[in-house]
Amino acid sequence: MAEEPFWRRKTLAEMTRSEWESLCDGCAKCCLDKLQDDDTGEISYTEVACRLLDLGTCRCTDYVNRKRFVPDCVVLTPRTVARLTWLPSSCAYRLISEGRDLEWWHPLVSGDPETVHRAGVSVRGRAVPEAVAGDLEDHIVHWPEQGENP
Repeated sequence: MAEEPFWRRKTLAEMTRSEWESLCDGCAKCCLDKLQDDDTGEISYTEVACRLLDLGTCRCTDYVNRKRFVPDCVVLTPRTVARLTWLPSSCAYRLISEGRDLEWWHPLVSGDPETVHRAGVSVRGRAVPEAVAGDLEDHIVHWPEQGENP
């Protein structure tokens, strides 16, 4: 009998760095600019991508140094995942933190890093670069936090 995959056997805090990094499905929803209402605290996603995001691959172009170039980039850790209410419902870190399993399209399940894009879960083809965005309020979208296709 095959051993259960690591994400079913381990908590986020128990994972190796390699296991942790492999949980990222490459959807890039966390790389979209977000707005927070000062009165209600409500978070709104925009379709505007971080300037370091490669819109084709949905990966950071300088992952190791991202905090240097984008100081407000949030680095996910086992501690922060549970507090980040803006993580999309489809996020693997959020799913595991909540005791749920990975989706069928996750590369660790499907064995194919393109499945997340073919399933319509990523920002590929939907995000716009920061440089052309203008007013963020004109770019609010609802699909990221709902885990839905547009």
